[in-house]
Amino acid sequence: MEHFIVSARKYRPQTFKDVVGQQAITNTLTNAIDNNHLAQALLFCGPRGVGKTTCARILAKKINQDGTESEDEDFAFNIFELDAASNNSVDDIRNLIDQVRIPPQIGKYKVYIIDEVHMLSQSAFNAFLKTLEEPPKHAIFILATTEKHKIIPTILSRCQIFDFKRITVKDAAEYLKYIAENQGINAEEDALHIIAQKADGAMRDALSIFDRVVSFSGKDLTRKAVTENLNVLDYDTYFEATDLILNHDIPALLLLYNKTLSFGFDGHHFITGLASHFRDLMVCQHQDTINLLEVGDGAKKNYLEQSKKTSNSFLLRALDLANDCDLKYKTSRNQRLLVELTLMKLASIDFDAEKKNSSSNLDSSAAINTIAPASYYRSKKSTKSDPTSTVSEVSPKETVAEIEPETANTVLSNSDDETNVPREEKANSSYKHNQPIRSQIAEPEIKKEKAQPELSEEAKKLKLDIAKKRVSALSISSLKTKKEHENNRKDVSVDLSKLPKTAFSEEDMLMHWNDFVKEIDAKGRKILASNLNTDVPKLINETTIWIELPNSTMKKEIEREQYDLMEYLKSNLDNYFIELKISVNEETAKKFAFTPEEKYEKLREKNPAIDLLRQTFDLDL
Repeated sequence: MEHFIVSARKYRPQTFKDVVGQQAITNTLTNAIDNNHLAQALLFCGPRGVGKTTCARILAKKINQDGTESEDEDFAFNIFELDAASNNSVDDIRNLIDQVRIPPQIGKYKVYIIDEVHMLSQSAFNAFLKTLEEPPKHAIFILATTEKHKIIPTILSRCQIFDFKRITVKDAAEYLKYIAENQGINAEEDALHIIAQKADGAMRDALSIFDRVVSFSGKDLTRKAVTENLNVLDYDTYFEATDLILNHDIPALLLLYNKTLSFGFDGHHFITGLASHFRDLMVCQHQDTINLLEVGDGAKKNYLEQSKKTSNSFLLRALDLANDCDLKYKTSRNQRLLVELTLMKLASIDFDAEKKNSSSNLDSSAAINTIAPASYYRSKKSTKSDPTSTVSEVSPKETVAEIEPETANTVLSNSDDETNVPREEKANSSYKHNQPIRSQIAEPEIKKEKAQPELSEEAKKLKLDIAKKRVSALSISSLKTKKEHENNRKDVSVDLSKLPKTAFSEEDMLMHWNDFVKEIDAKGRKILASNLNTDVPKLINETTIWIELPNSTMKKEIEREQYDLMEYLKSNLDNYFIELKISVNEETAKKFAFTPEEKYEKLREKNPAIDLLRQTFDLDL
């Protein structure tokens, strides 16, 4: 049986041209070698599996080549690799320093590659400083690390730093395609893209995943085989979920989520993948951002087709809901319910329930216009009992034919839901909603002596049906009515001419100002009381109070809490046009800081004998 070599070792680059995704660094190193401009201490830093150690070995081999060596010469005697994770003591660095003094037997340079250099101890770093700063002419140090922030600054300042970047999905997929062709494997482009995305920018991880999937699927590498082996959700799941969301099919969407959970995926994985799917759809909305979509050509077509069905507003709202679920998932006690609620909200973004009920609303309003008496609506407000009871005090001659269907529906929803509407809304909106109806329908004269005629069986049946079809407090029409109430409340304007504007003096203002300060001080609001006592307020005109503060912090504090102060002054001074003006003068801050001379003068005023003490002992301030 032939020994198997993993792809990460078998296809390790032997030249700078073979290195994937680090073209800027390889070009820099190549030019430095050609121009004899190579530093004697290099630091390669970046994520795992991006080619740091590979580039160090290629560099060590290339700087010793002069064209006279054989093709298989690897200069093993000139390259020394040290694993700092296991050789991190001072003694290990001292042994390294002793070896550095010996010149190379073959070639021009001895190259020391120290991997995971951040693992060196503090004393080992210090022992290495002098040699790293002034090494022999034949020695070159290449330090490699994944955590540059753990290296002390004195080491960083002595090295030429090269930051390796993550390998893009496109570059990794192209390299995997090259390897698949060399091994005679038929690989789908989408399958290679999934492997590259799973590797998260590390080429070594991508090659390891590639070997694993090939062992699972053989010579035919399909997208389905990759998703099954890597336990990742396929694009099709998110395409199907998005179609169900756009169609507002909540039951099918919940069943799809349950099916996903049965495959072993958790809800967090599903919702984060759905958010990424929405992001990719938004990327496809604009021609310039399509390049940000890191998928194969087949999947890209599907994304472009589905992006045409969605709008920017929908995608923004969907991203917001999915991201909110992502943030709350770990702290939620019922995580499945959280995801299901999010899916239901997503499926209800553009949903208009009025369209489904439009036909039934039109039928009922038409029937009401022709048969139901107008007194029916007024009686429902006063009588909450049996909806089939006969109206005894209102004439049935008045019908709702004069009322428009929309008005009738609004009255229905208001009459049944008045317990759900706050008192203030009912008080503000009763006139605006009832006035048009009262203007069109004359108030009936109440005559208790005469008995009202009985309604026909058909009318009674219709009234019973209407009572059964009462509008719920959660219906669209009820919500519309409440929204109209809010708008009507906003339209109410205050007549400023009717507000009191009693003149007052500065003494009155100061008296009430001090009373307010004492009141809030007694309540424990010490900071605000102290800020208000900082300066004596002045009345600069009839209604403007001015106070000067030493800094802007105190100004912001008073502005934040000034509502209670102004309400207190307006009510006590009987003037609702009072304004507060606050200015900042940093010069006033000096009043609160005494110099040594001022302190001495204060003490001398209290006790003149202190001056004699100073003269007796010849004291200085």
